[in-house]
Amino acid sequence: MSQSADHIHIKDLVDRARRAQAILNGYSQEQVDLIAGAIVYHLSRPELATMIAEMAYDETKMGLVESKRAKLTHKMPAIFHDIRAEKTVGIIERDEENGITTIAKPYGVIAALVPSTNCEATPIFKSVLGIRARNAVICAPHPASKKTTIFVVDIIRQILRALNAPEDLVQCIAAPSKALAAELMAQCDVTMATGSGDMVAAAYSSGKPAYGVGVGNAAVIIDETIDLAETASKIRIGKTGDNASGCSAENSIIVQASIYEGFLRALEKEGAYIATAEEKARLQTVLWENGHVSRKVVARPVGEIAALAGIDVPADRKFIVVEEQGAGADYPFSGEKLSLVLTCYKYDAFDDAIALVNAITGYSGAGHSCGIHSNDPERILKLGLETKTSRVIVRQSHGVANSGSWSNGLAKTFSLGCGSWGGNSVSENVTQRHYYNTTRIAEPLDRSAPDDQAIYGPLLGKIAAVRIAAGA
Repeated sequence: MSQSADHIHIKDLVDRARRAQAILNGYSQEQVDLIAGAIVYHLSRPELATMIAEMAYDETKMGLVESKRAKLTHKMPAIFHDIRAEKTVGIIERDEENGITTIAKPYGVIAALVPSTNCEATPIFKSVLGIRARNAVICAPHPASKKTTIFVVDIIRQILRALNAPEDLVQCIAAPSKALAAELMAQCDVTMATGSGDMVAAAYSSGKPAYGVGVGNAAVIIDETIDLAETASKIRIGKTGDNASGCSAENSIIVQASIYEGFLRALEKEGAYIATAEEKARLQTVLWENGHVSRKVVARPVGEIAALAGIDVPADRKFIVVEEQGAGADYPFSGEKLSLVLTCYKYDAFDDAIALVNAITGYSGAGHSCGIHSNDPERILKLGLETKTSRVIVRQSHGVANSGSWSNGLAKTFSLGCGSWGGNSVSENVTQRHYYNTTRIAEPLDRSAPDDQAIYGPLLGKIAAVRIAAGA
């Protein structure tokens, strides 16, 4: 297609979405909740969820069917449980003390980028949150997973028809490309960007508002206060979920020297294969192509990765551990790997561990997240204070907990903002409140301006004592 053809094609989708959204704009809270709940409920039924999970795996050959199925049967209902009580229509808050009434209003039409690693759940997540806030949603799938995304969108459209709602509230680009995705972002009102760094950057440069996510490269500290076996099990769970396709999977662990060897043995009991220095060198040649993680290893089984590298790994091994000393461009294993390869570091002093987290995330994954397995509250707080990360996950499987779970209070999501560190507009889990505009009505208050003492409080004396030339 030429550029003009791209524009016309996307304009047709957007025009249809705007007509549908104009109808949705008149819906009540109860009506949008019914639609959103019906989408989650039906797509989380075990039989359909299994079909979609198998389709996603067959199409992409990435991840695990059981992990993809769990995103639909467990994660999406958990997300709906989180957001169901949040008002998204009309008056959503009344602050009597300050005379402020807050009203929620839709963006209009949302461009929803869908990555191949989460092609089954992302369109549901963005459609549900979008519709609850009275938006229309147009999905731009990854070309490598378009069949699955289109299938999911078609199911959502069936549900809309069954509820006598406009089916064009959710649409999908049928023959996706980077050019069409860019055109979609330029014509829609806001972009919810999940995908490669290039696509997120394109979203921010589209000329329209965007909520993007940064590169994930979770570095997790493990100190001597923990139980080795329990923590090794948590690491294995977080690392192997959906074959490490998620941006929150553990990418590096930083282990205290006194427990280092013992922890490696604990990881072996959990299914780890500890690579030799020579095997590590072979892995390096196949994990990256032209400076990027090879699609041949992303979310692929351990056996496939080992075979590519010419390494004989026993069939019962669940992930590969490589030992490393440094971080940065000269140490590629310190970067995001999106594969069943875990980098392991040794540290002596806790300050060294924090410095290593900052070096690792400074090279790859700035602002995303880190974790710690420790029973020392001072160390946990210190990690939070001294790292440029948006989330610090404590004594949990990082790959499971980082996007919110029943075991912590983070907002459950499939989109994780990384703040200015990661080039994002938010440094939190993107959730329902990021899917609508607000209008605030400000009523007059019967109060006068306070005096200096009330304004500056205990700072007044020190502030007044500051001498400047104009006041001399």
